[in-house]
Amino acid sequence: MAGAEITKLKQILREKALPPGAQVTLEQRRKGMEKVAFKVADDVVVETVTVAGQGAEWLRAPGTNTQRAILYLHGGGYVMGSPNTHRSLGGEISRAAQAAVLMVDYRLAPEAPFPAAVDDGVAAFQWLIDHGFTPQNLAIAGDSAGGGLAAATLIALRDRKLPLPKAAVCISPWSDLTCTNESYKTRAAADPMVTPDGIGNMAGVYLQGADPKTPLASPNFADWRGMPSLLIHVGRDEVLLDDSIKLHEKAKAAGVDSTLEIWDDMLHVWHAFHPMLPEGKQGIERVGRFLREKWGA
Repeated sequence: MAGAEITKLKQILREKALPPGAQVTLEQRRKGMEKVAFKVADDVVVETVTVAGQGAEWLRAPGTNTQRAILYLHGGGYVMGSPNTHRSLGGEISRAAQAAVLMVDYRLAPEAPFPAAVDDGVAAFQWLIDHGFTPQNLAIAGDSAGGGLAAATLIALRDRKLPLPKAAVCISPWSDLTCTNESYKTRAAADPMVTPDGIGNMAGVYLQGADPKTPLASPNFADWRGMPSLLIHVGRDEVLLDDSIKLHEKAKAAGVDSTLEIWDDMLHVWHAFHPMLPEGKQGIERVGRFLREKWGA
């Protein structure tokens, strides 16, 4: 049964949702996402860096093992989002995993359409290797489009015969840009954040005519052999529920150590609402525990 906090949050999100047919520019959406970002915890150290030509931030909570790092790829439909919008979440993942989080400001569409984001993910991971991190002490994680991008980055690294991390985490991943899975219909009324039309429009902006079944755009269509341990989190009320289920099934069929956790009553990337949602904190703690276990901590 849903707790009072998640019920209230869903109500707030529905009240703030744009009415059908509302005309909002991409720039307005970007600014709106920036404005609602939660503040990073006071004890998280934020260091601005340049990673392979892109802006980025190191996020280090107290207790961070400086030998371990997580490349984190933020959500936002490949068209919005930044380290600012996800700094609070990244800081808490650093705390839970006891590792530094590298939050990369990868290029966005339409200014830089597919496969620019994938190229930036690969370059950022290689940057970590070049700066002394060993693959077995690294992880890749992301949420929503960033969750799909984390998966695509793994595929690209393997296909380019580059090192792979020890583990990966995909939170509510958008991993099938065909936008045709059944949950786009069955969960549309339950999901207060993601709409089939809205996410379909973002797919078009990102792909710019590329085939949505291209594996580096939609990792659900990729060959998953040889991939590292994977944790997938998704809420049962998400439009993207089937994206996660099918990603897990594809990985398992290829022999990957994949764990899928479907959280009852949860909405898209509920972890990001950790300041007001107990399950958000619990989700982050689970992510941290998974990564520490894979690292042998």
